[in-house]
Amino acid sequence: MLEGITKLKFYLLVVAFLGACMRYTIAAEPLGTPSVDDIEYPDDEPHSALEIELGKTLYFDPILSFNKSQSCATCHNPELGFGDGMNLSVGAKGAQVPRNAPHIYNLAWNVIFMWDGRKATLEEQALGPIEAEGEMNMPLDVAVSRLEGVSYYKKTFKEVYGEDSITPELLGRAIAAFERTIISNNSPFDKYMAGDQTAMSPEAIRGLALFKGKAKCIDCHDGPNFTDNSFHNIGLKSDDEGRAAIIGDSKMKKAFKTPGLRNTLLTAPYMHNGSLGSLYEVVQHYNKGGEDKEGISNLIQPLGLTELEISELIAFMGALTDPVIVSPPTIPE
Repeated sequence: MLEGITKLKFYLLVVAFLGACMRYTIAAEPLGTPSVDDIEYPDDEPHSALEIELGKTLYFDPILSFNKSQSCATCHNPELGFGDGMNLSVGAKGAQVPRNAPHIYNLAWNVIFMWDGRKATLEEQALGPIEAEGEMNMPLDVAVSRLEGVSYYKKTFKEVYGEDSITPELLGRAIAAFERTIISNNSPFDKYMAGDQTAMSPEAIRGLALFKGKAKCIDCHDGPNFTDNSFHNIGLKSDDEGRAAIIGDSKMKKAFKTPGLRNTLLTAPYMHNGSLGSLYEVVQHYNKGGEDKEGISNLIQPLGLTELEISELIAFMGALTDPVIVSPPTIPE
């Protein structure tokens, strides 16, 4: 059987086959409710209450922007679905940020971060907007120097981490500790999956069937958080190179990370560029098979959904709503 095939070629065929199997397995991950037991922590230990409170205070403190005009909560506002309600955010200097501010629900289970996947951990993600030019524009060494000058931060960082100095690494760890608590896992869908057959409306139940079937949403929006943590070109008109600019692979041109769908009713506008203002527009985009066909994923095909089916699908996505209420802390002086 192996005659004429070198061992190397056979090995590569096996690897390709296993890779295809892995992709299939990931794509087929069942929908469900995320388990807090599956959260991975930096030291394999859950965060202390004090570390979370420290991270929450930092998240809301404008001290982390160069002109003290913005905090993390400016673009990821709890009252706006942890977004900012704008197509494209505005940075501390008043200029438009090139991408939409994504929500931060259930990042505790994410494995890659940012629209283009340029951050590998939640700690790296937490620091990204702070130091990014055009966003908060704050060099991290200046940020920690500022924090060192505030007695609350000096004292609390020492108490939490046992270090005499505040470092960028510890800053990222603290903010990430708070972000891991933004958990949405008790929506009508979750109650339905737990056995309460009345938790979702009949319309939403039909929408769930469409989500897993005719609408093919589950091809990318799978698992407990409705994301495959992968990147796809879904046929949006855009000049943004997306994932391709990060990994140097032209096949990933205009490919962006699949966003999780929990609380999606609260997180408009949608897509990496905020170009679609409603879930109806989003479903219509997929229903017609995308718009810009160049390099589009082969997963994006016309769906033939009726207006009734579109409303049922949106009803199901509404059943993923479980708001997370966060009260702003007192900012130290």
